Amino acid sequence: MSFPTPKDKTELERGTVLAPRFDANGLIAAVAQHAETGEILMLAWMNAEALEKTVATGEAHYFSRSRNALWKKGESSGQLQKVAQIRVDCDQDAVVLKIIPQGDGGACHVGFRSCFYRVVEDGKLVERP
Repeated sequence: MSFPTPKDKTELERGTVLAPRFDANGLIAAVAQHAETGEILMLAWMNAEALEKTVATGEAHYFSRSRNALWKKGESSGQLQKVAQIRVDCDQDAVVLKIIPQGDGGACHVGFRSCFYRVVEDGKLVERP
């Protein structure tokens, strides 16, 4: 699948064609949200290949900026993410993946259920799983 360029703003914002707007580095922000609880599990990046594979397989694929490589979430950890729904924002430059976590339900490589396991309190980070 290759993604088309929308012909105008109306097609981009109200049309039925998936036409993601990748940034200058060829990436789009992807938020993984638990499909049943609504909990935000992680933020990652996708390039066109990652988005295409996610759409085609129903399993989350991302692009690692640090490794400069495509990766399938959970391929080595067992924390696969089955995609229940893909939502695209109004100008198609971000996606939300509503996912059903596999494995033990975790999403964070540090071992937490969510990558957002810390809160800012008095200017410092405090773990609050």
